[in-house]
Amino acid sequence: MTHYVKRNCYLCGHEGRQYMFKIVLLMQELKENKNLKEMTLEDLWLLFPIIITPHNSLWMKWADEEIESLHHLLKAYNPIINHIGSTAIPEIQAKPIIDILIELPYSEEWNKVIEIMETHGYIMMAQAEKRLSFNKGYTLSGYAEKVFHIHFHEIGDRDEIIFRNYLIAHPDIAKEYESLKLSLLPRYRNNRDGYTKAKTDFIKGVIDLA
Repeated sequence: MTHYVKRNCYLCGHEGRQYMFKIVLLMQELKENKNLKEMTLEDLWLLFPIIITPHNSLWMKWADEEIESLHHLLKAYNPIINHIGSTAIPEIQAKPIIDILIELPYSEEWNKVIEIMETHGYIMMAQAEKRLSFNKGYTLSGYAEKVFHIHFHEIGDRDEIIFRNYLIAHPDIAKEYESLKLSLLPRYRNNRDGYTKAKTDFIKGVIDLA
């Protein structure tokens, strides 16, 4: 419980009491169910708020290790795997969650991919046409030291790599992106969909420039 109190100490008064009451109920549900998969995304994001931290030099190393593991896990599909997101961009603050993009030919074999990932401890976050998302590192006691979001796209669907490469090549734009994220944090700390949507115009603008 201490983990969540510390992470969410920005709340106070009546709003804070309501928030913490809901956290207590959710923690009780976790204790009884012992299964994060059964929780809604809304409840997961409440329990695991957005956190932005200074750049950690270990992120690159952890990403490389996870990519090597995923290559081995999915070797039958010849995946194209890249470290994406803010943890792949030097010297900017970021959520301490490592995003990895896996490109595969789209086919009925994706159902087998889901089975492989879930068998090896990844939790499926979302499924859409020609896209899958999984996470690893969300535990019953909070965030693990290493947290990953794994995104599956059809080969060629790689705007995230274009965005990453442009920000690495243009540190001033990367700092603008960092400032935008920090400005959005108070409003969207427990609303990942809203946080992502609020960054969309900036990201599209960068991709158009690239």
